[in-house]
Amino acid sequence: MSDLCAALDFGTNTARLLIVRREGGGITPIHVEREIVRLGGGFTDEKGISGEAWSRGQACLKRFSLLLSRYGVTEVNASATSAVRDAVNGAAFVAEALAESGIKLAVIDGEREARLTLAGVLSCLDSQPESLVILDVGGGSTEFTLSRGGVPVFIRSMPIGVVRLIEGFPTHGGMVERVESVIDQLVNDLQTAGISVPPDAELVGTAGTATTIAAVHLEMEDYDYRKVNNATVSRLAIGDIFTRLSGLTLQERLAVKGLEKGREDLIIAGMLILMAVMDRFSFVRMKVSDFGLLEGLALSGGECDGK
Repeated sequence: MSDLCAALDFGTNTARLLIVRREGGGITPIHVEREIVRLGGGFTDEKGISGEAWSRGQACLKRFSLLLSRYGVTEVNASATSAVRDAVNGAAFVAEALAESGIKLAVIDGEREARLTLAGVLSCLDSQPESLVILDVGGGSTEFTLSRGGVPVFIRSMPIGVVRLIEGFPTHGGMVERVESVIDQLVNDLQTAGISVPPDAELVGTAGTATTIAAVHLEMEDYDYRKVNNATVSRLAIGDIFTRLSGLTLQERLAVKGLEKGREDLIIAGMLILMAVMDRFSFVRMKVSDFGLLEGLALSGGECDGK
């Protein structure tokens, strides 16, 4: 029997697979696989996951299943997030995935996603100040978590993500207006809960937008999560990157060191969300974590039973 376990984060834009060995309460990565599936591409409230996205997603899961078999992994903690949980055909997608690939996707809500992400982020930080804000900009939603002493005290899953922004709001002004409206609601929710973000809180960005910013900032030819973890990027530098990328065509962006193919049309939307949060809460820098939901799933022990 294999002593390996796997975690699978099937997101609205990216699918990621992590095969690990659990040791002494921690995890040792053995294999990491990722694919930009864009499950949320063509999503509609009426039909849910589009036919093209459905095919891409199921093909990806079959490929991941073959990898799991190759490594002899039988324990898989697999989650599906915004695109699947919001889709009218999400349950059918999960059923087909189980039948065709043997992978059982657990559809998790925004709060569960945020808690697992916090656990994954905390496992890699080089320092842990008393107050942290974790910002997970996803394809379909963005999770905002305020933690104190490693314990979440406020979680909000916001209905904005990079795929839904670019598909639902075709103009720059429309995206900005939508982002600002959702951030306004976030501020109101914090005030209603009687919670404030301390001035000494540290912002940690996780998921594709944050890691791409770090990779571009570091001008990485080949992505290396070890260099991305705990990298710090100032708000000024983020603004410079935004201005630079905004002035390029999609094809020209592909030549930028650190910008992964498949994100060239999404990165602007992600940066709009990130910069709006930084400016609203006066964050002057962001620490970046490559670890997040995927690692949180891997660390969740006995819950690793998806396949």
